[in-house]
Amino acid sequence: MKIKVSAIATYNSLLRDRINDFLKMKLKEVGADDLVPSYGSLLYVVYTHGGRVQISVLYNTLLKQKTTITEMINRLVKLGYLKKEKCAEDRRVTYVIATEKAMDIKKKFDNISEDLLNKLYDGFTEGEKSEFVRLMQKAIKNFS
Repeated sequence: MKIKVSAIATYNSLLRDRINDFLKMKLKEVGADDLVPSYGSLLYVVYTHGGRVQISVLYNTLLKQKTTITEMINRLVKLGYLKKEKCAEDRRVTYVIATEKAMDIKKKFDNISEDLLNKLYDGFTEGEKSEFVRLMQKAIKNFS
């Protein structure tokens, strides 16, 4: 593929589509085809907080609109992967808690994440991986 620097939006779109297609295939393989790839980042944050996290942490961690995150949470609640719980001490605080259904797929989720990174970085040196991420973050920051 001949690289055209001016076609970055096209490359970004192609990469995003290929990642989403890969994730959909993997989710289907493990029987979690009720999930969509965009839920992955939210579930990842919940898993890394031991299955229980304040909604405000999700808002501050994920690089998405609050309304988008709220909709993702509500959809995952409806699908049975999450539940919401008010804090007993401070009713303004709401927690998102992974259900047994979510915890049952955590190992599969971790394996899919590892498979994605292996696919994405196939043929990259460690330095290229770091540089790729650094340059992506730099480009994203330019829009802040």
